[in-house]
Amino acid sequence: MTTVEPKLRAARDDLAARDGVVVAFSGGVDSSVVAALAHDALGEDAVACTAKSETLPEAELEDARRVASEIGIRHEIVSFSELESDAFVENDDDRCYHCRTMRLGEMLETARELGAGTVCDGTNADDPGAGHRPGLQAVEELDVHSPLLAHDISKTEVREIADRYDLSVAEKPSMACLSSRIPTGLEVTEDRLTRIERAEALLRQWGFDQFRVRDHDGLARIEVAPDELERALNREFVETVRAELSNLGFDHVTLDLHGYRTGSVSPETEDESAVESSSGD
Repeated sequence: MTTVEPKLRAARDDLAARDGVVVAFSGGVDSSVVAALAHDALGEDAVACTAKSETLPEAELEDARRVASEIGIRHEIVSFSELESDAFVENDDDRCYHCRTMRLGEMLETARELGAGTVCDGTNADDPGAGHRPGLQAVEELDVHSPLLAHDISKTEVREIADRYDLSVAEKPSMACLSSRIPTGLEVTEDRLTRIERAEALLRQWGFDQFRVRDHDGLARIEVAPDELERALNREFVETVRAELSNLGFDHVTLDLHGYRTGSVSPETEDESAVESSSGD
């Protein structure tokens, strides 16, 4: 028996004692593990719910559909718009709080409609100590249950459990919502979100695994993982990405030689991978 086994069993027993569960589900590894545990524990009384909005890339929504099918859990999709909130659009240091409050509000409403007694999210035991995470305040205020956190399951252990459930997302990198690519203080708009999503789709087509396209009010700053920097300097890619991103409305296209790093346009202590949980994982 490994050290994760008692934690896994305790989390599953915890969920089994609930009167129905709705899992805030993005299709990332954290929420996928919670969904798998909930489905294992409750069967048809467990539901995965994904909140669709302008900040969720279409590719991530498709991933969520696919992983829910993999798990075998019922999957509901609800639509809303963070852009209806002036506080969110303003994009201050608490943007994630406003976003998460709205997203989890959609989960709570879905739970009421389905007669489920508990809403769960994918906050894990490493998250509270990982820098500026205002989204966690929303979890506490709305009394959302975080089984991974409650049973001290770390990110490494989450991936181990995902392997046990044979989930395809076991090694999936964290994926923050699109608004995390816009520097704090610069308004979040639909146009900016759309061009970021299209720009990142291009990098995905070129086979990059860990990347971001930051939108500095018309200047695109591309970040890729350090071990992928050499490929990003390929002349064919450089010419293609410059032309394509210019067509999307970016005035300048740059490559950040520091490589990919979380929170590089957010408050200094913020780890943008927190948004993985706020959008369901």
